[in-house]
Amino acid sequence: MESENINIWCWIIPLLVGVICGILGYLIGKGSNKIIDNSEDLKRCHDKNAKLKADLEACNQKLLTTPEPDVSSSLGSVAAAAPIAMAPEPIIIPFDAAAAKAAIGKTVKENNLKVVEGIGPKIEGLFQAEGINTWKALSETSVARCQEVLKGGGDRYKIHDPASWPMQAKMCYEGKWSELARWQDEHDHGKL
Repeated sequence: MESENINIWCWIIPLLVGVICGILGYLIGKGSNKIIDNSEDLKRCHDKNAKLKADLEACNQKLLTTPEPDVSSSLGSVAAAAPIAMAPEPIIIPFDAAAAKAAIGKTVKENNLKVVEGIGPKIEGLFQAEGINTWKALSETSVARCQEVLKGGGDRYKIHDPASWPMQAKMCYEGKWSELARWQDEHDHGKL
């Protein structure tokens, strides 16, 4: 009979200690929990954002209301009246098929996107359908946009990694054929 009582106490004592420790842990944890108030920082950010939006709107209004410069006026007054600088003329880089063939080892047609390692005929068609027809256009396309074009082609294009395509297209556009050939030799299927 005594062994039965001892056996029950072996279960009850650890159970009571566990419950008491759980309750104390909960109370201590709840008591030390501090609420961080970031409302002042948030208000400052909202105020700064509103000021920046107002400044942007004022600049846009000033831009819209700036009168066209008079052609007959002197150059100094034109520069003072026109706060917007003219964009420089784009530099057109001529295509050198002979240099491309010498570096790549095969005949290259101008703006052939298949020169970029990782792009085949079907992917080239996807890009052309999206209006990306030239090396220059592909070089100015973000990697995220390239991913969107691939997604538009379906699930079978998920395995392709366009991370290096804009960079390779820029090398093509700029006529850096030996650099492109060296880069393609060093990298596995155009992957960075």
